[in-house]
Amino acid sequence: MQQLFELSGIGRDRVAIRWVSAAEGQLFADTVTELTKLIQEIGPFNADRFQMGLAAIEKALNSPRLRWLMGIDRQLTTKEIVYHEKIDEQDYQQLLSTAVEMEYQRALILEALKEHPSSVREIALRTGLPIYTVSVRLGDLEKTGQADLYSYEGTTPRFACTG
Repeated sequence: MQQLFELSGIGRDRVAIRWVSAAEGQLFADTVTELTKLIQEIGPFNADRFQMGLAAIEKALNSPRLRWLMGIDRQLTTKEIVYHEKIDEQDYQQLLSTAVEMEYQRALILEALKEHPSSVREIALRTGLPIYTVSVRLGDLEKTGQADLYSYEGTTPRFACTG
C-alpha cells in the first residue's frame, strides 16, 4: 500500500496498517494518537487532485498478479517451492516491488484511456509516466487484451481500452 501511495504522489505516510488486539487498549489508543498527529502534520488531502491515482491504486490492488504474489509470500519465502528451493526474502521483496510498480503503471494508463483514445505522448502527459514506460506498458496491455490500437491520427497511433 505504501509503495502504491508513493507512486501515485499521495505519499506513503497517508496510509498505515497496524495489527492491534482488542485486548491491547493502550496500544490502540497510542496508535490512533500517533497516526492522527502524523495526518495533522501532513495536512488535508485533496481527493479530486488524485482521482486518477486513487483509481489506479484500487485497480492495481485488485490485479490477479498482485493478489497472487501477496497470497503466496510465506509459501515462497519460508517453505520450499516446486523445485525444493526457498526464495530469499530480499529477492521476493524486490520482485514484489517491481510487480507493484508495473501494475500501478498499467492501471494508471487504463485510467487515462478511459477518458478517450489517446496517443502514447498524450498518455504520458496525463499520467506523468515517461513515454518509453507508457509504450512498454501499452504493449503489456495489448497482449492481455485490455487495450488496443484504436485509430491513427496522421501517422500517430491512438489507443483505447477494450473493456
